[in-house]
Amino acid sequence: MSLKLLSYNIRFGGRGREARLAEVIRSVAPDLVVFQEAIHPTVIEGLAHATGLTHWAARPAHSIAYISRIEIAHHEWHRPVGAKHAFLEIVLAGSEARIFGLHLKARFSKWSERRRTQEMRALLKGIERHQHGLHVLVGDFNTLAPGELLDVRRMPRWIRALVWLSGRDIQRETIQVVLAANYVDGYRRLHPKAGYTFPTWDPHLRLDYIFLPTAFADRVTDCQVINQPVAVAQASDHFPLLAQLNIK
Repeated sequence: MSLKLLSYNIRFGGRGREARLAEVIRSVAPDLVVFQEAIHPTVIEGLAHATGLTHWAARPAHSIAYISRIEIAHHEWHRPVGAKHAFLEIVLAGSEARIFGLHLKARFSKWSERRRTQEMRALLKGIERHQHGLHVLVGDFNTLAPGELLDVRRMPRWIRALVWLSGRDIQRETIQVVLAANYVDGYRRLHPKAGYTFPTWDPHLRLDYIFLPTAFADRVTDCQVINQPVAVAQASDHFPLLAQLNIK
């Protein structure tokens, strides 16, 4: 079974941009879309109908939601202690594969990076019983991976001030925690450079990721940042990330 998985931060719930969001989603024909900032269930329901991905779930004021072309056997929101957003567990019908949708705390500073690291450790603790099976961590991690280049001059002044107060760079602990837990960066496995998803008007930050356990690294056969059609630049401040997965 092949699964086209799209991760999409739709910014502030997506209200007023539903037609553009639907156009972007239809253009890549995914099987499953995991949203971040999906705080308005009526928007998600509308996108499900507009795209033909008629299985959906969303909750008011919850960041993570989904729409799906294929049947979902089970979904559940979990909120680890200290997490800003609940993560969403999605179990595909006819498979033991699990998708975990994440949205970690925003802001660029050493203090927010500590919070993201705590969130990430709590999430990994919460799903450790699934460590030996195929599962995916996907979403907006709001942080940079180790070794990623950062041009602070392209950031807004208030973010530059936070970076300066934090030691003139952005700490990279959160992604290192994931890698140290024996996960592989799905995009980087296939592409050594680029992958910028934010912001759409000046893409230079890679904030959106997909991770798989190292034992299942070969199950991601393609991974692309979606920067077309033209509507994608007005639909959100994030470009979506599309992954092709081999789900046996």
